[in-house]
Amino acid sequence: MSVFASLVAYLADLLQPLFQASATAAAIIVFTALVRLAVHPLSRAAARGQKAKARLSPQIAELRKKHAKNPDRMQKAFMELHAKEKVSPFSGCLPSLLQLPAFFLMYHLFSSARIGGEPNGLLSHTLFAAPLGDRWTDALAHGGTFGSAGLVYVALFAIVAAVATYNYRRTKRQMAGATMDQQLPGMGAMSAMTKVMPLLSFATLLTVAWVPLAAALYVVTSTTWTAVERAFLYRDMPVAGALATAA
Repeated sequence: MSVFASLVAYLADLLQPLFQASATAAAIIVFTALVRLAVHPLSRAAARGQKAKARLSPQIAELRKKHAKNPDRMQKAFMELHAKEKVSPFSGCLPSLLQLPAFFLMYHLFSSARIGGEPNGLLSHTLFAAPLGDRWTDALAHGGTFGSAGLVYVALFAIVAAVATYNYRRTKRQMAGATMDQQLPGMGAMSAMTKVMPLLSFATLLTVAWVPLAAALYVVTSTTWTAVERAFLYRDMPVAGALATAA
């Protein structure tokens, strides 16, 4: 944790001439971008897998027709097809999972009163008038929704709501391509998960309201990056053939 705190402080020092009092907040955004750049090759690989999966739809339809009376054989043939084409039915999850450690580091760094036995000076750093270690409830208690700190959260909520709406509409369109896979035996969990996927982006609003502002900045930056990245990586993929995945 001390090493991570030093990294954030170092980035803040580099950015201080440009961002002044909000340099630490800018450092968090830069750190998030660096994390996303690090996992971008995995995101590209996941996109290739999803496109390959979409191309398998006609073959999957043939397997369903051929083994309609033998569910076990249908499931086995389904998995064999994906193995042969080197496509994972659950591709796309790894980039999101690899970001979790960075998020939890940010969360604990700005939730800890002491780091390495010393007072955590990062807690007093701000984004405009909002301390990075505070939460939305703190902003409401000191000035209300439209107070100086509350307005920072209003801006973050607006960004998250805009990104979530975009993701919701995009994911709803993509769900048509996932329907065929969800009807296969053994894919009930994926089917249930896909039904709630369009709503997951809106859950980010709850995260932003609950975690320290520094962690909220990480979430907002990462969520926005995901929306832009997916729009770019899947730009040449037919909507009807895409399998929706959570951002």
